[in-house]
Amino acid sequence: MTERPFRFGVNILDLPGPLEVAALARRAAELGYDVLLVPDHLGLPAPFPTLVAVGAAADLRVGTFVLNAAFHNPALLAREVASTDVLTGGRLELGIGTGYVADEFAMAGLPFGSAGDRVDRLVQVVDQLDEHLADPAAVPRPVQSRVPLLIGGNGDRLLALAARRADIVAFTAAAPDPADPSAFRLLTAEAFAERVAFFERAAGARAAEIERNLLLQVVAPTDDRAARLAAKADQLPYLTPAQLDAAPTLLVGTVEQMATQLRALRARLGISYLTVLHPALEQFAPVIAALRAA
Repeated sequence: MTERPFRFGVNILDLPGPLEVAALARRAAELGYDVLLVPDHLGLPAPFPTLVAVGAAADLRVGTFVLNAAFHNPALLAREVASTDVLTGGRLELGIGTGYVADEFAMAGLPFGSAGDRVDRLVQVVDQLDEHLADPAAVPRPVQSRVPLLIGGNGDRLLALAARRADIVAFTAAAPDPADPSAFRLLTAEAFAERVAFFERAAGARAAEIERNLLLQVVAPTDDRAARLAAKADQLPYLTPAQLDAAPTLLVGTVEQMATQLRALRARLGISYLTVLHPALEQFAPVIAALRAA
């Protein structure tokens, strides 16, 4: 498989005010990020108005990372998608998943249901959204002939859906904690490789066409990688030291060590689109520069 160029996104977690958001967008562009993203959680910024604001402040692509399908009526979502694509000059990428926080469903007055129920809802939303966006009579019309669709998650049905329908697959590299379904455990390198292999089998000939994303849970610059990983051991007691050392979502070490880790991830599993959380904006920037320079 031909290696894709790297792309880099940052996920906004708060909304301090219009001037601060504009400054964040401009700073992200200065640091070499390609995409500014907003999640879809109650208690965090509403995705689409935030994306319009940051799109006006900097020449970045913008995206949802990711929408909770249960929160959105497909016809109304199509209007939001089309309007946001127009207002950002055709720079929108639409990320969507099943939602996983039971308390948020309760706050919204929605049934949480089983994992299967939530995937069923996601399939319904994706199908109907495509129909609305493809309707030539619909107004407004997106600028892009197709707004890129990102589907994120970890389970078999969700990855199979991404294999059939998505332009971008976002691997969570995490699974529900058996002891606490509201919490997640990071996957080991071996378990993550199995998820990628499952996706490739499901995608077949499409596998090479679909961009692959990974959310990096930790970005920790340090000259002593072993010590920093050892300090993480108490927070992740289910991982052995060897598993911690190889965990794909933990980016720890010098700039060159971190860049080497991501080059190897792309070469081995095709992961070329990396996302970090807002607090890691500055820490990850030297890694972006190193990977761009290679």
